[in-house]
Amino acid sequence: MATYILRRILQVIPVFFGATLLIYFMVFAMPGDPIAALFGDRPPNPALLAQIRAQYHLDDPFIVQYFYYIIGVFQGDLGVSYSGQQVSEVLARTFPVTLRLAVMAIAIELILAIVIGTISALRKGKFFDNTSLVVALTFVGVPVFVLAFLAQYFLAIQLGWFRATVGAQNGWFDLLLPAIVLGISLYATSMRLTRASVIDTLNQDWVRTAYSKGLSRRRVIPVHVLRNSLIPTITNTATNFGVLLVGATVTEGIFNVPGVGNTLYQATIRQEGPTVVSFVTVFVIVYVLVNLVVDLLYGLLDPRIRYAK
Repeated sequence: MATYILRRILQVIPVFFGATLLIYFMVFAMPGDPIAALFGDRPPNPALLAQIRAQYHLDDPFIVQYFYYIIGVFQGDLGVSYSGQQVSEVLARTFPVTLRLAVMAIAIELILAIVIGTISALRKGKFFDNTSLVVALTFVGVPVFVLAFLAQYFLAIQLGWFRATVGAQNGWFDLLLPAIVLGISLYATSMRLTRASVIDTLNQDWVRTAYSKGLSRRRVIPVHVLRNSLIPTITNTATNFGVLLVGATVTEGIFNVPGVGNTLYQATIRQEGPTVVSFVTVFVIVYVLVNLVVDLLYGLLDPRIRYAK
């Protein structure tokens, strides 16, 4: 187990350098002058423009800029945005908001997927199963921004159950409506995976053996069937967690969530290389660690899984 964990942690190193190098190159290759854009329509003073470019090493070749950035990261410095803010401070302010939103959305997705998927599998071909599949396909086909606008209009504005926008007050309840939108938009795939996996597990010989030993349905389904059917769902959920950390930009924009999605979008528009690369670097590390935790959960969900030494 220790060797497996160490090997997975070492895999973060090439992923870290590869991801940061690629995203830094993409930001570097974008057309336009980010420093000149700070001044808007006013022509900047050439001396001031040269001073700011030298401060951010923008006159240096791409690989030299990347080298300066990596040195700063290993020294605990994520850089300074072109607006003069420390990137670490921006990240510390926005990342917890998106993290709470992602955790709530994943919890909603898992609860819906496991409950509805299991019931659909146990009632295969019946009314509940057919209805749940139609609803899942509907959610798959409807874009997330449409779900967000509908939820905002009916649940927040018309019924008043939730806040229409989050804003600076980004507590757990304030994030509930965007979390519901994200959870529902993601649950369909996980539900179908759970349903298919439970149906496959129900046909296994060892499940029939458990019934033949006199075990009750309440014992067999949660302990023997569901536990061994959750690996595809958990794997898909880990992927969704990474997607939520960086891909909730549209939902954050509609509900005015002060998270990393909005910040990353604005930084990309302004071509702020240090901000974009630093955010992506943190996301890569979090994503790899989440997948490591998920891999370790496989052994708990299915005792037949063993980790190679």
